[in-house]
Amino acid sequence: MSKLPALSGAEMIKILERKGYSKIRTRGSHVRLYPPPYLSEAKKVTVPLHKKLKAGTLSGIMKDAGLTVGDLK
Repeated sequence: MSKLPALSGAEMIKILERKGYSKIRTRGSHVRLYPPPYLSEAKKVTVPLHKKLKAGTLSGIMKDAGLTVGDLK
């Protein structure tokens, strides 16, 4: 697997919105996004608004959203 880039929560949200996800709500420092209807296998995603996401958190978000490392560029 390729090395994950260093991304902030805000950058991850922008990537997900470009893929069709929409913000549903914000509670504290976490944003909840729903997938578009045409991505039937994708799950709801919660993204923390931290300056830099840890590798495990980023990997989990990518898995739930069905993203690859190439999608993050």
